[in-house]
Amino acid sequence: MPRKPLPDGLQTGSFTSATASELGVGRKRLRQPDVFIPSRGIRLPLYGAAEPSANLRAYTALDGSSVVTHQSAARVWDGALPAWMQGDWRIHVTRSRDDGKPRRRNVVGHRLTFLPGEVVMHDGVRITSPARTWLDLAAFLQVDELIALGDSLVVSHDQDFPYPRTATATIEELRRMIAAHPGMRGMKTARLAMAGIRVGADSAQETKMRLILARTRLGEPLLNHVIRNEWGQAAVWPDAAYPEQRIALQYDGGHHGDPRQYLRDIRRQATTERLGWREIRVSKEDLEGDKPFLVEKVRAALGGIPRERTLGAPKTTKSGPQLYVRAEETEATA
Repeated sequence: MPRKPLPDGLQTGSFTSATASELGVGRKRLRQPDVFIPSRGIRLPLYGAAEPSANLRAYTALDGSSVVTHQSAARVWDGALPAWMQGDWRIHVTRSRDDGKPRRRNVVGHRLTFLPGEVVMHDGVRITSPARTWLDLAAFLQVDELIALGDSLVVSHDQDFPYPRTATATIEELRRMIAAHPGMRGMKTARLAMAGIRVGADSAQETKMRLILARTRLGEPLLNHVIRNEWGQAAVWPDAAYPEQRIALQYDGGHHGDPRQYLRDIRRQATTERLGWREIRVSKEDLEGDKPFLVEKVRAALGGIPRERTLGAPKTTKSGPQLYVRAEETEATA
């Protein structure tokens, strides 16, 4: 005998046992193979068509104060997380400091205080806002990791791009979040990272590419630059660029090994060069090590700018965080 389908309201994400009971679904039905039990009181339909965020819904429906936070919230907002954090799929749930810390299987519990507007509803999930999520993770991430997360939240592309994109948060919202929590854990990291966040990087590797170059005498490349053809139409969209020198940087991620993408890359490079620009294709290996080969690639293309020391972590001066080296502060070496 075929099993009775779950009500429509229970097929769009996780739900609580109490909600199922209110809809007339008995315990026996909830023990069928098409229903997963991730934690007590929570059920998840295995064959539903829910968005990933909706699968977190029950974790905040259990009571009136639980909030999805930290890396769980960052995933919902499509935030760039470092590799060491991507492998942790536990659910981070937070309650106010007046309530008990959540304790259940597959859940990391926290207790925090939220100001108005820092908790929002998204797809039926009570979750920290993108800016508050970024600040909460400042206590766990290194400066460059937090810059990459910030870049992924503020990234946007206008109508000149093939795929326009709206920012999840703005740089000003991140600044206001820092100002609202001066004594919060991770604040030093947040302030240092704030100086390095830019609009236009589509991936953490693109952020890494930009930071490597920005901390050398080569200077910081420009994001969101559009190369136009002879009729003024948008023709090429480099990941980063040195417009005055007509140098376009394109980061080749893993998907660039696809044959169709490979052909698109060839056409893109041909168009770039026809318009009088030089394209530098950057791989993951070009960004690795203490002396990334990326620097040599770009130096050669820019005409042999002298070598210089590169910065590691940002330093702080009396005037505030200093992320990039100024040309007059570097000494050329042979």
